[in-house]
Amino acid sequence: MNVEKLSISLPASLVGFIENYKLEKGCKSRSQVVEKALELLRNQELEGAYRLASQEVDSAWDVTIVDGLTDETW
Repeated sequence: MNVEKLSISLPASLVGFIENYKLEKGCKSRSQVVEKALELLRNQELEGAYRLASQEVDSAWDVTIVDGLTDETW
């Protein structure tokens, strides 16, 4: 995996949380903990986007599914 080094500043409480999580969950590094957290955040954002997209109504789809053709014609 291609990685880039990044320097961030965090409150002591978050650094403590990261360190405790690393020890409790057996992560190899603080970076691994932050990576897991960012992946969860990205997945949360994607779920929201998928949820919004699934709510969109496409009236053309309704016409397509009632066109009289059955699955067997394909």
